[in-house]
Amino acid sequence: MRQPEDTLDIAVVIPVFNQLSYTVNCVESLNRNGIRDSQIVIVNNASTDGTVAFLASRPEIRALHNVANRGCGCAWNQGARAVTAKWTVVLNNDVILAPDAITALVRFAEEEKFDVVSPAMCEADLDYDFPAYAGEFVRVMSSVCRPGVAIGACFMVRRRVFDAIGLFDDDPRLGGYEDDEFFRRAERAGLRMAITGRAFLHHFGSVTQKSIVASRRQPDGKIGDREYYRKKTGQTWPRRKWRQLRIGLREQWWKTTERLRYGHTLREKRLAGRWHYC
Repeated sequence: MRQPEDTLDIAVVIPVFNQLSYTVNCVESLNRNGIRDSQIVIVNNASTDGTVAFLASRPEIRALHNVANRGCGCAWNQGARAVTAKWTVVLNNDVILAPDAITALVRFAEEEKFDVVSPAMCEADLDYDFPAYAGEFVRVMSSVCRPGVAIGACFMVRRRVFDAIGLFDDDPRLGGYEDDEFFRRAERAGLRMAITGRAFLHHFGSVTQKSIVASRRQPDGKIGDREYYRKKTGQTWPRRKWRQLRIGLREQWWKTTERLRYGHTLREKRLAGRWHYC
């Protein structure tokens, strides 16, 4: 029997920096998933648009306001510390979720014994019939899983994971790499991660990160220090290249076999009216 959404022991953490229209759409899609405002934590990293007024109009949402943009890792930690739920969903504000996505994530993780789980997703242009496509996608892809990986735009974490490996690294020099660093620690600790086809969302594509880059006027389009990140995580050149090779071959295998068997892949893009498979 399907577990009613209002019994799910779950909290959702969303860091935001401006881009209010995306935040509103994201919250509304969560509400349609049965997630109440009281289960949502929004960490406002010093937005200068109408974000503060919106949060004031939704008093059941737990709003945490920073006087300066403290970065994604810090915001994730603030949200994770503010909740005690069994499951914490870390979510970009530039996503919309298909119906039952949250329930499906929890059911998959509980049944298959995973600790960190992401849904399948399409990124970039939302120029397709999202509800119809999502329904057909989940019908076809519900049995498909990519073990050992997760996606930073949306991932659900079992509370005991934080107990085992700690929270997110909020070093500002890791801007843009916080998710990868966390997933690396989880992998080293033997925790189980996966992307599942039981749940689906659309991700417009790092809208907040692009906003931060624009606000800082960084010519290279980067937030974090890649070389610092590599050094901090012990990524020597041979180790990095070996990992890239393994990951590249694995992803190519997933993409090829999924598309041949199902006509979809767990990661897709929609660009200029065409589907791309990842």
